[in-house]
Amino acid sequence: MKIAIFANDGKQSQNVKQRLEERFTERHFVLDDKDPDVVISIGGDGTLLSAFHHYENRLDKIRFVGVHTGHLGFYTDWRDEEVDDLVISLESDNGQSVSYPLLEVCVKYADCPKRVHYLALNESTLKRISSTMTTDVYLGGELFERFRGDGLCVSTPTGSTAYNKSLGGAVVHPNLEVLQIAEISSINNRVFRTLSSPMIVAPNDWITFRPMRGSDFVLTVDSDSYHNRDIAEIQYKISKKRIHFAKYRHMHFWQRVQEAFIGTENED
Repeated sequence: MKIAIFANDGKQSQNVKQRLEERFTERHFVLDDKDPDVVISIGGDGTLLSAFHHYENRLDKIRFVGVHTGHLGFYTDWRDEEVDDLVISLESDNGQSVSYPLLEVCVKYADCPKRVHYLALNESTLKRISSTMTTDVYLGGELFERFRGDGLCVSTPTGSTAYNKSLGGAVVHPNLEVLQIAEISSINNRVFRTLSSPMIVAPNDWITFRPMRGSDFVLTVDSDSYHNRDIAEIQYKISKKRIHFAKYRHMHFWQRVQEAFIGTENED
Protein backbone atom coordinates (compact mmCIF):
# COMPACT_ATOMS: atom_id res chain seq x y z
CA MET A 1 0.00 0.00 0.00
CA LYS A 2 1.27 3.46 -0.94
CA ILE A 3 0.65 6.22 1.61
CA ALA A 4 0.77 10.02 1.28
CA ILE A 5 0.75 12.22 4.39
CA PHE A 6 -0.73 15.69 3.94
CA ALA A 7 -0.28 17.86 7.05
CA ASN A 8 -0.72 21.54 7.85
CA ASP A 9 2.19 23.61 9.12
CA GLY A 10 1.18 23.50 12.78
CA LYS A 11 3.74 22.10 15.23
CA GLN A 12 1.39 19.39 16.51
CA SER A 13 0.44 18.28 12.99
CA GLN A 14 4.09 18.11 11.95
CA ASN A 15 4.88 16.02 15.02
CA VAL A 16 2.09 13.58 14.16
CA LYS A 17 3.35 13.42 10.58
CA GLN A 18 6.85 12.54 11.78
CA ARG A 19 5.50 9.82 14.07
CA LEU A 20 3.44 8.33 11.28
CA GLU A 21 6.37 8.36 8.87
CA GLU A 22 8.46 6.47 11.45
CA ARG A 23 5.70 3.88 12.03
CA PHE A 24 5.12 3.38 8.32
CA THR A 25 8.84 2.91 7.68
CA GLU A 26 9.04 0.35 10.49
CA ARG A 27 6.04 -1.56 9.05
CA HIS A 28 7.39 -1.43 5.48
CA PHE A 29 4.68 0.78 3.98
CA VAL A 30 5.60 2.77 0.88
CA LEU A 31 5.49 6.55 1.29
CA ASP A 32 4.47 8.05 -2.06
CA ASP A 33 3.15 11.60 -2.39
CA LYS A 34 2.66 11.40 -6.17
CA ASP A 35 0.73 8.16 -6.65
CA PRO A 36 -0.78 7.11 -3.28
CA ASP A 37 -3.54 4.63 -2.53
CA VAL A 38 -4.41 6.33 0.77
CA VAL A 39 -3.98 10.00 1.70
CA ILE A 40 -3.76 10.77 5.41
CA SER A 41 -4.77 14.36 6.18
CA ILE A 42 -3.42 15.72 9.48
CA GLY A 43 -4.93 18.90 10.89
CA GLY A 44 -8.60 19.76 10.55
CA ASP A 45 -11.29 20.14 7.92
CA GLY A 46 -9.32 22.91 6.18
CA THR A 47 -6.37 20.57 5.75
CA LEU A 48 -8.65 17.85 4.39
CA LEU A 49 -10.09 20.31 1.87
CA SER A 50 -6.55 21.22 0.76
CA ALA A 51 -5.66 17.53 0.40
CA PHE A 52 -8.83 16.92 -1.61
CA HIS A 53 -8.00 19.69 -4.09
CA HIS A 54 -4.36 18.63 -4.27
CA TYR A 55 -5.41 15.14 -5.40
CA GLU A 56 -8.71 15.95 -7.14
CA ASN A 57 -7.45 14.56 -10.46
CA ARG A 58 -6.94 11.14 -8.87
CA LEU A 59 -10.09 10.78 -6.78
CA ASP A 60 -11.06 7.47 -8.39
CA LYS A 61 -7.80 5.90 -7.13
CA ILE A 62 -7.51 7.41 -3.64
CA ARG A 63 -9.13 6.95 -0.25
CA PHE A 64 -8.76 9.63 2.42
CA VAL A 65 -8.21 9.32 6.16
CA GLY A 66 -8.55 12.35 8.44
CA VAL A 67 -6.54 12.83 11.65
CA HIS A 68 -7.43 15.91 13.70
CA THR A 69 -4.92 17.76 15.84
CA GLY A 70 -7.24 20.41 17.26
CA HIS A 71 -10.99 20.66 17.62
CA LEU A 72 -12.97 17.74 16.24
CA GLY A 73 -13.31 18.14 12.49
CA PHE A 74 -16.31 17.05 10.48
CA TYR A 75 -14.19 15.00 8.06
CA THR A 76 -11.60 13.73 10.57
CA ASP A 77 -12.17 10.41 12.36
CA TRP A 78 -8.89 9.82 14.20
CA ARG A 79 -7.29 11.74 17.06
CA ASP A 80 -3.60 12.57 17.14
CA GLU A 81 -2.95 10.16 20.03
CA GLU A 82 -4.30 7.23 18.00
CA VAL A 83 -1.41 6.96 15.54
CA ASP A 84 -0.57 3.36 16.44
CA ASP A 85 -4.20 2.24 16.11
CA LEU A 86 -4.40 3.90 12.69
CA VAL A 87 -1.29 2.07 11.47
CA ILE A 88 -2.71 -1.26 12.68
CA SER A 89 -5.96 -0.55 10.82
CA LEU A 90 -4.03 0.19 7.63
CA GLU A 91 -2.14 -3.10 7.99
CA SER A 92 -5.41 -5.03 7.98
CA ASP A 93 -6.95 -2.90 5.21
CA ASN A 94 -9.57 -4.64 3.08
CA GLY A 95 -10.22 -1.78 0.65
CA GLN A 96 -13.61 -0.75 2.03
CA SER A 97 -14.66 2.86 1.66
CA VAL A 98 -17.57 5.26 2.03
CA SER A 99 -18.10 7.92 -0.63
CA TYR A 100 -19.73 11.35 -0.77
CA PRO A 101 -21.08 13.36 -3.73
CA LEU A 102 -19.21 16.39 -5.06
CA LEU A 103 -20.24 19.63 -6.76
CA GLU A 104 -19.20 20.41 -10.32
CA VAL A 105 -18.91 24.14 -11.06
CA CYS A 106 -18.86 25.10 -14.75
CA VAL A 107 -18.09 28.76 -15.41
CA LYS A 108 -18.43 30.68 -18.69
CA TYR A 109 -16.33 33.83 -18.52
CA ALA A 110 -17.19 36.64 -20.90
CA ASP A 111 -13.60 36.87 -22.15
CA CYS A 112 -13.04 33.14 -22.70
CA PRO A 113 -14.78 30.90 -25.27
CA LYS A 114 -14.15 27.71 -23.28
CA ARG A 115 -15.93 26.92 -20.03
CA VAL A 116 -13.78 26.47 -16.94
CA HIS A 117 -14.56 23.56 -14.61
CA TYR A 118 -14.02 23.42 -10.85
CA LEU A 119 -14.81 20.76 -8.26
CA ALA A 120 -16.06 21.43 -4.72
CA LEU A 121 -16.35 19.17 -1.70
CA ASN A 122 -18.34 21.65 0.40
CA GLU A 123 -19.76 24.58 -1.53
CA SER A 124 -19.40 27.34 -4.08
CA THR A 125 -20.54 30.93 -3.61
CA LEU A 126 -21.02 33.89 -5.90
CA LYS A 127 -20.78 37.39 -4.40
CA ARG A 128 -20.27 40.94 -5.59
CA ILE A 129 -17.81 43.32 -3.96
CA SER A 130 -18.87 46.89 -4.62
CA SER A 131 -22.66 46.77 -4.83
CA THR A 132 -25.75 44.59 -4.75
CA MET A 133 -25.49 41.43 -6.82
CA THR A 134 -28.27 40.84 -9.34
CA THR A 135 -28.46 37.34 -10.78
CA ASP A 136 -31.05 35.36 -12.70
CA VAL A 137 -31.45 31.89 -11.19
CA TYR A 138 -32.47 28.97 -13.42
CA LEU A 139 -33.50 25.51 -12.23
CA GLY A 140 -33.35 22.77 -14.84
CA GLY A 141 -33.03 25.39 -17.56
CA GLU A 142 -36.16 27.31 -16.49
CA LEU A 143 -36.00 30.82 -15.03
CA PHE A 144 -36.97 30.67 -11.35
CA GLU A 145 -36.21 34.13 -9.96
CA ARG A 146 -34.10 37.26 -10.25
CA PHE A 147 -32.02 37.44 -7.07
CA ARG A 148 -30.81 40.70 -5.53
CA GLY A 149 -28.60 40.69 -2.47
CA ASP A 150 -25.07 39.98 -1.25
CA GLY A 151 -24.71 36.55 -2.86
CA LEU A 152 -25.75 32.93 -3.24
CA CYS A 153 -24.31 29.67 -1.92
CA VAL A 154 -24.65 26.24 -3.56
CA SER A 155 -23.63 23.32 -1.35
CA THR A 156 -23.24 19.56 -1.42
CA PRO A 157 -24.90 17.35 1.22
CA THR A 158 -21.69 17.14 3.27
CA GLY A 159 -21.14 20.84 2.66
CA SER A 160 -24.60 21.51 4.07
CA THR A 161 -22.98 21.46 7.53
CA ALA A 162 -20.49 24.20 6.60
CA TYR A 163 -21.20 27.74 5.32
CA ASN A 164 -24.68 26.68 4.20
CA LYS A 165 -25.67 25.91 7.81
CA SER A 166 -24.58 29.36 8.98
CA LEU A 167 -26.89 30.84 6.30
CA GLY A 168 -29.87 28.97 7.73
CA GLY A 169 -29.73 26.07 5.29
CA ALA A 170 -30.80 22.52 6.11
CA VAL A 171 -28.41 19.73 7.08
CA VAL A 172 -28.74 17.07 4.34
CA HIS A 173 -27.70 13.42 4.56
CA PRO A 174 -25.09 12.57 1.86
CA ASN A 175 -27.13 9.57 0.66
CA LEU A 176 -29.38 12.19 -0.92
CA GLU A 177 -27.46 13.32 -3.99
CA VAL A 178 -29.02 16.77 -4.10
CA LEU A 179 -27.85 20.38 -4.23
CA GLN A 180 -28.88 23.19 -1.92
CA ILE A 181 -29.14 26.93 -2.62
CA ALA A 182 -28.97 29.37 0.28
CA GLU A 183 -29.33 33.14 -0.04
CA ILE A 184 -26.83 35.58 1.42
CA SER A 185 -28.67 38.70 2.63
CA SER A 186 -31.32 38.93 -0.08
CA ILE A 187 -33.29 42.12 -0.71
CA ASN A 188 -37.03 41.64 -0.31
CA ASN A 189 -39.49 44.54 -0.48
CA ARG A 190 -42.47 45.67 -2.56
CA VAL A 191 -40.30 45.86 -5.68
CA PHE A 192 -37.81 43.01 -5.34
CA ARG A 193 -38.88 39.51 -4.32
CA THR A 194 -37.05 36.19 -3.92
CA LEU A 195 -38.13 32.92 -2.32
CA SER A 196 -36.14 33.89 0.82
CA SER A 197 -35.75 30.26 1.80
CA PRO A 198 -33.05 27.62 1.21
CA MET A 199 -33.94 25.26 -1.61
CA ILE A 200 -33.14 21.55 -2.01
CA VAL A 201 -32.69 20.88 -5.71
CA ALA A 202 -32.88 17.43 -7.33
CA PRO A 203 -29.73 16.32 -9.19
CA ASN A 204 -31.45 16.33 -12.59
CA ASP A 205 -32.52 19.97 -12.09
CA TRP A 206 -29.14 21.61 -12.58
CA ILE A 207 -28.68 25.14 -11.26
CA THR A 208 -27.64 28.08 -13.46
CA PHE A 209 -26.70 31.61 -12.42
CA ARG A 210 -26.61 34.38 -15.03
CA PRO A 211 -25.40 37.51 -13.24
CA MET A 212 -25.84 41.01 -14.52
CA ARG A 213 -22.58 41.91 -16.23
CA GLY A 214 -19.69 43.20 -14.15
CA SER A 215 -16.10 42.34 -13.32
CA ASP A 216 -16.24 42.75 -9.54
CA PHE A 217 -17.67 39.32 -8.72
CA VAL A 218 -16.01 36.91 -6.33
CA LEU A 219 -16.48 33.23 -7.05
CA THR A 220 -15.45 30.82 -4.31
CA VAL A 221 -14.98 27.07 -4.63
CA ASP A 222 -14.44 25.68 -1.14
CA SER A 223 -11.56 27.78 0.23
CA ASP A 224 -10.35 29.03 -3.18
CA SER A 225 -11.40 32.45 -4.49
CA TYR A 226 -11.50 33.79 -8.06
CA HIS A 227 -11.70 37.56 -8.48
CA ASN A 228 -12.13 40.24 -11.12
CA ARG A 229 -13.53 38.17 -13.99
CA ASP A 230 -16.63 39.06 -15.98
CA ILE A 231 -18.85 36.00 -15.42
CA ALA A 232 -21.48 35.30 -18.06
CA GLU A 233 -22.89 32.11 -16.57
CA ILE A 234 -22.27 29.48 -13.90
CA GLN A 235 -23.78 25.99 -13.95
CA TYR A 236 -23.85 23.74 -10.89
CA LYS A 237 -24.58 20.02 -10.88
CA ILE A 238 -23.71 16.85 -8.99
CA SER A 239 -20.36 15.63 -10.29
CA LYS A 240 -19.78 12.15 -11.65
CA LYS A 241 -16.72 12.08 -9.39
CA ARG A 242 -16.95 11.25 -5.69
CA ILE A 243 -14.63 11.47 -2.71
CA HIS A 244 -13.83 8.19 -0.95
CA PHE A 245 -12.92 7.77 2.72
CA ALA A 246 -11.30 4.60 4.08
CA LYS A 247 -13.91 2.84 6.19
CA TYR A 248 -11.82 1.75 9.17
CA ARG A 249 -13.88 3.62 11.73
CA HIS A 250 -15.76 6.16 9.62
CA MET A 251 -18.61 7.63 11.67
CA HIS A 252 -22.22 7.48 10.55
CA PHE A 253 -23.31 10.86 9.22
CA TRP A 254 -25.71 11.78 12.03
CA GLN A 255 -23.20 10.71 14.66
CA ARG A 256 -20.70 13.01 12.96
CA VAL A 257 -23.21 15.88 13.00
CA GLN A 258 -24.00 15.27 16.66
CA GLU A 259 -20.36 15.26 17.73
CA ALA A 260 -19.49 18.30 15.62
CA PHE A 261 -22.35 20.54 16.72
CA ILE A 262 -24.02 19.17 19.84
CA GLY A 263 -21.49 17.09 21.76
CA THR A 264 -21.98 13.83 23.61
CA GLU A 265 -22.33 15.04 27.20
CA ASN A 266 -25.73 14.24 28.64
CA GLU A 267 -27.48 16.70 30.90
CA ASP A 268 -29.43 15.56 33.94
